[in-house]
Amino acid sequence: MKSHERRILVVTCYGHFMAHFNMLVFPALVLPLAADLKLGMAQVLGLSFWQYLLFGLTALPWGMAGDRWGGRPLMVIMFLGAGLSGFAAAAWISSPLGFTICLAGIGLFSGIYHPIGLGLISKGVSRLPIAMGYNAMFGGLGLAVAPLVAGLLNWYWGPNAAYTVVGGLNLLGVGIMALLPLAKTGPGAPKGSQTDNGLLAPFLVLLVAMMLGGIAYRGSTLILPAYLELKNQAILQSLSSLTGVEFSANLAATAVASLIFLVGVVGQYVGGVVGERFDTRYSYLLFHAVCILAVFLMAYTSDLSLVTCATVYFFFLLGMQAIENTLVARLTPRRLHHSAFGMKFMLTFGVGALSVKMVEHVDAAWGVEATFIALGLTSMLLVGTILVLIRLTDASSVNGDLPQGT
Repeated sequence: MKSHERRILVVTCYGHFMAHFNMLVFPALVLPLAADLKLGMAQVLGLSFWQYLLFGLTALPWGMAGDRWGGRPLMVIMFLGAGLSGFAAAAWISSPLGFTICLAGIGLFSGIYHPIGLGLISKGVSRLPIAMGYNAMFGGLGLAVAPLVAGLLNWYWGPNAAYTVVGGLNLLGVGIMALLPLAKTGPGAPKGSQTDNGLLAPFLVLLVAMMLGGIAYRGSTLILPAYLELKNQAILQSLSSLTGVEFSANLAATAVASLIFLVGVVGQYVGGVVGERFDTRYSYLLFHAVCILAVFLMAYTSDLSLVTCATVYFFFLLGMQAIENTLVARLTPRRLHHSAFGMKFMLTFGVGALSVKMVEHVDAAWGVEATFIALGLTSMLLVGTILVLIRLTDASSVNGDLPQGT
């Protein structure tokens, strides 16, 4: 890659890491916070609603701002705003209302990343699917590292230490941007490229698919650490007997969740390679179809069987991201990529935030296992929507006939 492409990838990959790190610290702390605040698990889950809602709903206005003013200043705002909100969350963690407001701030500023970062890549990097794959991997690393780091910090110093680290790592992003300045605009489109391509009807169907995917993603990542803590007692006992160390249930569960998400990072690289070599539509269908059986099985398994099913589920659920983002770029005009990604993530994470309420109510009414039945039904609807997308498009509109990076 050229030097400006490498700078774009370094900044956006760190931004993607932090966006997901910011959002995945909370699920790892649900049960410790419930004990500290003397609230039920469902009530603690509800504290995060505004964080996840703002993370998604603000994506479109952030994307429109990016198309108007460029990506550089908005990336700086993201790192500063999320960093200061993280420090505030550490200070207000004993107040449910104050903590909720601080979490909302983290969600608000973290919501900048996806429309801005992915727009920078789609406008400025030529090998689009593989660049999306690399970028997705760093988002997956954020998913994988956050539960483990939060679990360790909680074990040693308590939940407020985790949010202090959130603040510091976000401010580090400002330093990275100072060292690796980005050009004001990406390079011009390749000669002869269809820079204003756009397929409205397929893009609208893709938005529906991505909205359903957002519900599956948010619901599963939100509940997984706590679910593992409740369902992995045999693994916890085995770890303690093998090592002679009395691990906390929370630390064991967050460590296992991190390993599962780490396998998802491999899936994201595989997704980038598959998206570059094969028809993106059928690749997208395959990755989501595999998720259906795995997530249903998660409702009926525990210990090693649960970990195996969860690993398969997140390998494919996270692995499809590079493919999905390539479809967004290929079906929308280049000049509107920030807004297009903003629309995607407004639905994916904004409407997907409703899964917080879904998990809260399903858990309260039928038990935590039933949340995975609900997620499986969501994935079935998603696969049906992708079949409609395939019917509305042809290979040339989403694959090689359009220059990569337009």
